[in-house]
Order: sequence, then C-alpha cells, then structure tokens
Amino acid sequence: MVLDDLDKEILNLIACDAKIPFLEVARKCGVSGAAIHQRVQKLMSSGVIQGSQYLLDPEMVGNGTCAFVGLLLRDPSDSERVLTELRKIPEIVECHFTTGNYDLFVKIYAHDNAHLLSIIHDKLQPIGIQRSETMISFHEPIHRQMPICTSHD
Repeated sequence: MVLDDLDKEILNLIACDAKIPFLEVARKCGVSGAAIHQRVQKLMSSGVIQGSQYLLDPEMVGNGTCAFVGLLLRDPSDSERVLTELRKIPEIVECHFTTGNYDLFVKIYAHDNAHLLSIIHDKLQPIGIQRSETMISFHEPIHRQMPICTSHD
C-alpha cells in the first residue's frame, strides 16, 4: 500500500495519541471526520494499523526487571520449534531474529532478578538454547512510535 501525505499525517497523530477523537484528527488534517474514518478503516484493513491497545507500566503491575537476552540456539535449523516454545513464555514480550553473535534476541519482563534467573534457567535453557547473554535495563528514557515521514520532512 502506498501512503499519501494525508495517511502519514493521520498515522502520526494517532500514533502519538490513540485516544484522539477522529474529529480532532479531521480538524488538524483539514478534512471531514468521515474522510478520517474511511482512511483509518483502509489503513486497518491493509495491515498498516495493527490494532490498538492500552499500554501497561510493567513496574506498576509487578514486573520491576526488564532484560534483553541474546540467545544462541543449539541447532539453528530448529528455530521454528524454539519460537513455538518461546511464545508459551508470557514474560517474553518481544523476540527478534538478529545478525551478530545471537540467533534470537528477546525482551523479558520479570518480577525481580530471582524471577529473571528462573525464567532463563527453567524456561529458556530446556528448549534448545546453547548459550545466552543477559543485559538488564535500568531505565527506558525513550519509548515512542516510529514517526512517519511526509514528503515535506
């Protein structure tokens, strides 16, 4: 799907504030509310917008430890089975195939360091992980949606 400037402007507005009323988006874009509604529906049906959600503060709901874990698989050809097992671990909130030293890179939220250790030893190691390296995040000073570039940026 090719995004025009109006699509990009709409995406920027709703990515910054998912609760923004369509009429406010319409006013800022200089078009009708119906036009915004139609555009958003088109963006959703094409997969550009992949839903909306409430974002929870992990620490406020009892997950004070955030860690990034690089995973080296025992057998890289077994990655689909390992992914199936990783999906069963609710503390894993992201998983990426990567270049470099690791086959996969996951983001984990745990209650505390002891809980993180149990996730790594009891849940990750048994599913075919040869080696892992863990980096604990102390603080996330930047968290945002990717901006959509318009033709006049």
